[in-house]
Amino acid sequence: MFYDFYGLTGRPFQLTPDPAFYFESISHRKALSYLSYGLAQGEGFIVITGEVGAGKSTLVAHLTSTIDTDRLTVGQVVTSKLDGEEIIHVVAQSFGIEIEGHDKAGALGAIEGFLHDEARAGRRCLLIVDESQNLSIEALEELRMLSNFQLGSHPLLQTLLLGQPEFRATLQGHPGLEQLRQRVIAAHHLDAMEATEVQPYIMHRLKCVDWQGNPAFDQRVFTELYDATGGIPRRINQIVNRLLLLGAVEERNRIDAAMLHAVIHEMQSDNAFPEAAPAPMRKAGPAPAPVKVSHDADVPLGDVDTRALAEVENTFASAPSAPALDPQLVEDLLAERDSQIAELRLAVEDLTRAGELARMQPEDDGEAQALRARLGELEERLAEQEHAVRHTLTTLIEMIEAESSQSMAA
Repeated sequence: MFYDFYGLTGRPFQLTPDPAFYFESISHRKALSYLSYGLAQGEGFIVITGEVGAGKSTLVAHLTSTIDTDRLTVGQVVTSKLDGEEIIHVVAQSFGIEIEGHDKAGALGAIEGFLHDEARAGRRCLLIVDESQNLSIEALEELRMLSNFQLGSHPLLQTLLLGQPEFRATLQGHPGLEQLRQRVIAAHHLDAMEATEVQPYIMHRLKCVDWQGNPAFDQRVFTELYDATGGIPRRINQIVNRLLLLGAVEERNRIDAAMLHAVIHEMQSDNAFPEAAPAPMRKAGPAPAPVKVSHDADVPLGDVDTRALAEVENTFASAPSAPALDPQLVEDLLAERDSQIAELRLAVEDLTRAGELARMQPEDDGEAQALRARLGELEERLAEQEHAVRHTLTTLIEMIEAESSQSMAA
């Protein structure tokens, strides 16, 4: 195999998702920002869409590799065409719940019991559904119903939906999905890589398998790879795999444009690759006005710029066909978030006072320990909220500054 010829320790351009090869393109970095914000909320739906091969599954593999399993339990579903009843049983299987027979009510009861048990053990639950464009409207509605499970006022299940562009269109436009749309707290469309990212992407994957400069690549190869693939990672992997194989067969230590042309022609002849890559998606409209927040400023949560949070919470509005952003909806979301944070802070203060009273009464050690544990949980939730908003603001600021720099250079 070519990796032996070139002294590589593995297969750098395999087509199956592997978090070890994760490359943070500009679009992937944005997607992770939306994901981190959404996960910090602990409820509702997060939606990530993208073209076939854009790297959605690799992004999620990277995400799950960083998850603390002592705090978050993850179930993963890769869907074929499932109806409303089938999706319930598949969700149960994803969390390792054994269901006897095909009774839907029994499956729902088992899932709810499992979610309650996880919550009492201090773990949140995340359901990841890949290839969501294959789900029927009835199945999507069943997923929404699962999001109703609560322990007190706390939601028990959060769902991450991954899908191709047609899923985005379905979610935006189908009249039967209005209630699900209202529960989407973060969404992002994963674009292809920029032309300038193709070379860093290839070098990154090669270095993951101890590449020492053999083979070398002509600069023209990277430019023409972008033209041939539209910047879609999986398509790049397909071609570079063939390039390295050709190089090993012909014992080449340098990959040039002529070899690239030969590989593309061969793949087109074999129907292994389209004659033309899909055109890159149109860019969104004008960038929002800069968010005037200092990187080092200690920004209270209640003072977060409305435009910055709206950019994160309603990304569907950035699509060319998306409806106009409703300012009142944004204000309502901000008010709801501020109310939740204020409630948490009041609870922390109440428990702090209760804890002080408990320390004055040492004979009631059990109650004091319970109060301290509850106080710790609330403080941790408050810290997660603040961290999520700060992370989102920082990412948006860096994106705006980068765009400004590019405009000045132009």
